[in-house]
Amino acid sequence: MEVKIGVQHAPREISIESAQTAEEVEKAVADALSGTAALLTLEDEHGRKVIIPADRLAYIEIGEPATRRVGFGAAL
Repeated sequence: MEVKIGVQHAPREISIESAQTAEEVEKAVADALSGTAALLTLEDEHGRKVIIPADRLAYIEIGEPATRRVGFGAAL
């Protein structure tokens, strides 16, 4: 699923493809914003972690899970 993260004072948003569910991402964001965690930590599909200070978050956009199409019919 695609997750877009807006960071204060940064000209571009951070966009990652995450294997985490929408509920897991929401819980991580809620924990960061409530003060339970000082950092928002998300993991992409390749196991790389993105760590952002919670006080710098501007917005989070959680997309729908992406289905991967394989083969010649992928362009349909």
